[in-house]
Amino acid sequence: MDFALLIKAAIMGVVEGLTEFLPISSTGHLILAAALLDMPGEKIKLFEVVIQTGAIMAIVSLYAAKLWETLVGLPTERQAQRFTLNILVGFFPAALAGVLFIDFIKGVLFNPVVVAMGFIVGGLVILWAEYLQKKGTQVHIDDVDSVRWPDALKVGLVQCTALVPGVSRSGATIIGAMLLGFNRKAATEFSFFLAIPMLFGAAAYDIYKNRDLLSAADIPLFAVGLVVSWLSAWVCVKWLLRFVGNHTFVPFAWYRIAFGGLILVTASMGWVDWVG
Repeated sequence: MDFALLIKAAIMGVVEGLTEFLPISSTGHLILAAALLDMPGEKIKLFEVVIQTGAIMAIVSLYAAKLWETLVGLPTERQAQRFTLNILVGFFPAALAGVLFIDFIKGVLFNPVVVAMGFIVGGLVILWAEYLQKKGTQVHIDDVDSVRWPDALKVGLVQCTALVPGVSRSGATIIGAMLLGFNRKAATEFSFFLAIPMLFGAAAYDIYKNRDLLSAADIPLFAVGLVVSWLSAWVCVKWLLRFVGNHTFVPFAWYRIAFGGLILVTASMGWVDWVG
């Protein structure tokens, strides 16, 4: 395995880990990173999906006590059963939509204008959500254990919008939850938990569908990406939980709008192939 390729895999892992749980779209950043690192091809697209599992392992490790408590209490504890039901209800809409429309999304929606508009519109929605929070919009959910299944279903339906390139799964679920009455911390943590089945499922589906692309020689490449993604996501999630306690998401909104403009410029100049 080429050492330079392993370095590139590590850089991609850092990009994935730092962007997966922020409301800024990890997909857009991975496309840009792959273009700058000269890593084209279908196998790299699969690599980008697979290293998401490294980021999810950061959530699993940081919330191991909560997840274990839920698993052990599932047969008898009402709260564990409700939490599990909420995650499944929130997961189902986007999972079904992904299976039904993934070919259309990749074939039609994955173009620079759609990606850029996903970034820009998402940024404007964040500004709107924060404006409503500032005005004193009623918050009735202040932790993930207060979520009811109708709340989870609404967030799950909002998560479907993240299938549009550039929207951001984290951005859709966090901001969507805030608009539905979650406080920032509850919205952020619920987004984390929804990511576990969503991203594990997406990775498993893509690996199965594209298994012919893989070989034993790819193990070092994927292993480096996974481990680095895990470590960088762990750092990012710890930081984000502290950040949302005292700050708004407004800086991310302006970053998204600027990044959307960057996509339009780089695509029009032919500097980045945003279709991959």
